[in-house]
Amino acid sequence: MPKQINVALIGNPNTGKTSVFNALTGLNQKVGNYPGITVEKKEGVCKLPRGVKAHIIDLPGTYSLNASSLDENVVIELLLNKKDKDFPDVAVVVSDVENLKRNLLLYTQIKDLKIPTILAINMSDRMKYKGIQLDIPFLEKELHTKIALISTRKNKGIDQLKELIINFKELSTEPCVNASEVDSNYFDGLRKAFPNQLLYKLWLVISQDVNFGKTDRNEVDVINSFKTKSKADLKRLQQKETIKRYQFINNTLKIGQTIDLKSAKDLRIKLDRILTHKVWGYLIFFVILLTIFQAIYDWSSVPMDFIDSVFASLSELTKNSLPQGAFTDLIAEGIIPGLGGIVIFIPQIAFLFLFIAVLEESGYMSRVVFLMDRIMRRFGLSGKSIVPLISGTACAIPAIMATRNIESWKERLITILVTPFTTCSARLPVYLIIISLVIPEGRFIGLSYQALTLMLLYLIGFGAAIFSAWLLNKILKINSKTFFVVEMPNYKLPLFKNVALTVIEKTKSFVFGAGKIILAISIVLWFLASYGPGDEFNNAEDIVTTEYASQNLSDVELQQKIASHKLEHSFIGIAGHAIEPTIRPLGYDWKIGIALVSSFAAREVFVGTLATIYSVGSDEEETIKNRMAGEVNPITGGPLFNFASGISLLLFYAFAMQCMSTLAIVKRETNSWKWPILQLTIMTAFAYVVALIAFQVLK
Repeated sequence: MPKQINVALIGNPNTGKTSVFNALTGLNQKVGNYPGITVEKKEGVCKLPRGVKAHIIDLPGTYSLNASSLDENVVIELLLNKKDKDFPDVAVVVSDVENLKRNLLLYTQIKDLKIPTILAINMSDRMKYKGIQLDIPFLEKELHTKIALISTRKNKGIDQLKELIINFKELSTEPCVNASEVDSNYFDGLRKAFPNQLLYKLWLVISQDVNFGKTDRNEVDVINSFKTKSKADLKRLQQKETIKRYQFINNTLKIGQTIDLKSAKDLRIKLDRILTHKVWGYLIFFVILLTIFQAIYDWSSVPMDFIDSVFASLSELTKNSLPQGAFTDLIAEGIIPGLGGIVIFIPQIAFLFLFIAVLEESGYMSRVVFLMDRIMRRFGLSGKSIVPLISGTACAIPAIMATRNIESWKERLITILVTPFTTCSARLPVYLIIISLVIPEGRFIGLSYQALTLMLLYLIGFGAAIFSAWLLNKILKINSKTFFVVEMPNYKLPLFKNVALTVIEKTKSFVFGAGKIILAISIVLWFLASYGPGDEFNNAEDIVTTEYASQNLSDVELQQKIASHKLEHSFIGIAGHAIEPTIRPLGYDWKIGIALVSSFAAREVFVGTLATIYSVGSDEEETIKNRMAGEVNPITGGPLFNFASGISLLLFYAFAMQCMSTLAIVKRETNSWKWPILQLTIMTAFAYVVALIAFQVLK
């Protein structure tokens, strides 16, 4: 018995494959990308009986092995390459009990590859509700496999699935369908030409437009040496193969599955009529968004205040406990405030991901995609574009990757270019701290002004994306047309475990991803703010003492003046003053200018940067929010963060391309520097002009 088994989870979209993956792996999972391509790779570890471990890889959802997208290509490439370290010892095909006929097409194709295959029929708890009965022994006999009838919601059948995985060597590898019968002469010739190769594997290599760079050279050569049929003929053979497979599936399910339509109780049609209604559908979606943003504020205020005070106390404790010196200052004034500027937003980011996960798990998000297709068409996009735009509320990078399933290059390019306008979670820390400073805490019909402002910023970003798409649709002369097709999954109560794992994984990814950048930048900023050239910095104590000698300042006040003088004449102060003339018309000072520049690494760095700058030389136990509120505009003498400058800053971040990672992924997806450079230039210029107008009007 091997000590580790490679298991591939394969299935159609919306079959509950992720739920099965979570049930098997729990928290022992990680998410990354396949090497060299921007497709998400989920893998985890499952402990099996007898001390055996299973390495589980959750492959992207696919309807068949006839690939039409990059996600589906990933599945085929892995199943054809035995040299891949992730090549499965056993495949688990996850199917939905209500869509068994459609799901079995993929299953019969995988069986033809002679990989030991288990059929996991999910959502078995709905069988009685839907009037479905299955003859499992008959199905196992006809499909040449073992079947695990599971329900991840009720946590049933998972142990049986684990037992089948550990005994995978007992599974039959006999195919269900003889696909070569669709053209016996052609396949006989193929078999004679390559007698040592698996016949169906050769057929997939010949008929697919897939990158087979990692497969055996012999298999790749087949394309050049034996592709004697035209693309049209190959496509017709694929269609014949599909028909033959469905004939087998229909004959099998006639006996193996019975459905009593009279006992099937279904509210789905009634709910769909309301949730996708041309008026009520949009109104309900709008109310849901309002509720989400209100909850983000109301539910997270207590933990945020707690985190803010903890980091302020921790910084003060570090200064008082450790011996004085540069190392203590680095920790207390650089690292702790920088990290605190991100950790404080964990509650709100976690709540945002919580609501998104619930909407996706319940099946409602697919209705939103269908609903928004009516609007998207008018702006040169399709309903598929709404998926990246909504995904952009988490992060623009995976959202841009998600455009790969848009077949039309024009629609895909436009979606890539406008997605960064969507308010991502990295903007959330900037929005939240500025809103808390400049927007009052009153309420309008039960909704706080701050929550309404946050929602308005999301709508402004989405509106900018839609308007930009309309412009690009008029400007770009690319001829392409696609048809919008979306599958409506059944409504279901979200599984707590799935939602919790999603929130933990996404929040962890955001915090640690941003944390690495912020930690590095905080250290650099602390150094630049703690040291400087010339006598103005080195003799700051003498200069300030002499200047304020007649004012009888207390020791605390004098130290604050010295710290402020040092900061202004440090390396970072000099750099900030150099760019200040450019940003002064927007209502910003040199400190905000430094934060703007540093946040190009990642938008959320803005708050961490200000936290570091305002902490340098400060001995008071004071929160970042209080320090920002106390900043004075040297020209007007009033608060630096007032309504005019705050709105200007919010609008700048709403429209600016402040993320080098997004630019890098746009270059990768478009295979050109032309589009990201245009994106950076136009979005930044537009953001500057809008922020300038806003400040000049409101001041």
